[in-house]
Amino acid sequence: MDFQKLTDRAMSIRKRYEEKEREHYGSPWTSEEIALGFVGDVGDLAKLIVAENGKRNIPDSRSKLEHELADCLWSVIVLANLHGIDLEKAFLKTMDELENQI
Repeated sequence: MDFQKLTDRAMSIRKRYEEKEREHYGSPWTSEEIALGFVGDVGDLAKLIVAENGKRNIPDSRSKLEHELADCLWSVIVLANLHGIDLEKAFLKTMDELENQI
């Protein structure tokens, strides 16, 4: 799947969340609220990495890690889109910069 298809799918799911948020909270989450949710996901991700390295006991940590990595990617894609950032272009530019620093 190419990156634009990933972005389109992520934003389609985001639209569905917006509908639920309007029903439950009266308005969709702001990008700040999405970022705060992402921070929580990163904390969960860190715990799963620790479990995968044998320092924490989390049953089924491997499949939970897969899920959390995908969830974090979704958040990054959505946040980039909400802020008008071409994430694919930014990623490639950043990789070029990092590669030149090595």
